[in-house]
Amino acid sequence: MDKTTRSRRAIRLARKIPPGNILDGLEHVTALDRPIRVIAKAVRRKLGPGPVRDLLHGVPIGHPLHPSLATIAIGCWVGAAVVDWAEADERASRVLVAAGLGTAVPTVAAGLTDWSTLHREQQRVGFVHALTNATATGLYTASLLLRMAGKERAGRLFSFAGLGAAFGGAYLGGHLAYRQAAGANHAESLSHLVPLGWHDLCALKDLPNGRPVTRRLGYIDLFVLRLGDGVSVLADRCAHLAGPLHQGRLVMEEGEACVVCPWHGSVFRVSDGTVAHGPATARQPAFQTRLRRDGIVQVRPAP
Repeated sequence: MDKTTRSRRAIRLARKIPPGNILDGLEHVTALDRPIRVIAKAVRRKLGPGPVRDLLHGVPIGHPLHPSLATIAIGCWVGAAVVDWAEADERASRVLVAAGLGTAVPTVAAGLTDWSTLHREQQRVGFVHALTNATATGLYTASLLLRMAGKERAGRLFSFAGLGAAFGGAYLGGHLAYRQAAGANHAESLSHLVPLGWHDLCALKDLPNGRPVTRRLGYIDLFVLRLGDGVSVLADRCAHLAGPLHQGRLVMEEGEACVVCPWHGSVFRVSDGTVAHGPATARQPAFQTRLRRDGIVQVRPAP
């Protein structure tokens, strides 16, 4: 078989492979692991826990910040493409390109923060996603410089190339969000899975004092913490990436007992499941508790 025939067969095979399958393969490319480890560790060390990292994760707004910022940047660049295609207003195109580039800076910061706390298969796709978006940003930067130098035609060509790269990055981002569930809530509300009313959980005397354990309510795993005669109950699987909260450590945040997820360090208040620190942005489902006269702890989903 000659080289030309092999090339044609390879092209035909590539055309038959759905894009989703190609990305499934990308998740297992271990050659990316070394730079991923170095960069992710550097990002986590540079930021550290605190309000800046929480802001970049999106904890104050209750949703990941990165997708919202990315939508603004791509929206500006799509607007610039429409204006360029119509050859309507060169100044408007420059403003839109510049606005997209300005938004790209916080978008990258938020994206890197989220990416540094994902698991390895997500990070592999996210790494290529970042490279693709970096290419788009570079092309748009060149486009703006060319436009400012009076080379509008070349600037438009670079903008169209940048938009193509941005769409490629958006496709990879969609794979991360919808196929790999990066940024999704992994502890969605459990109220629809639990029948109405109170349910027996366990005897209070069987719970260790001051140490979290896991108990099951039907087929739902729960985080259970006894402090004296009081019992706090949350969904056990962390909202960030489903880590087992009962294996986490207890800390105090502003006088409130909190649990730290053992996988990526999300911090939740045990009283109501609200997020004290990211990377989680969604509240942990909480349960109301009461103690029967015979010492049985009962639970029901909190409103």
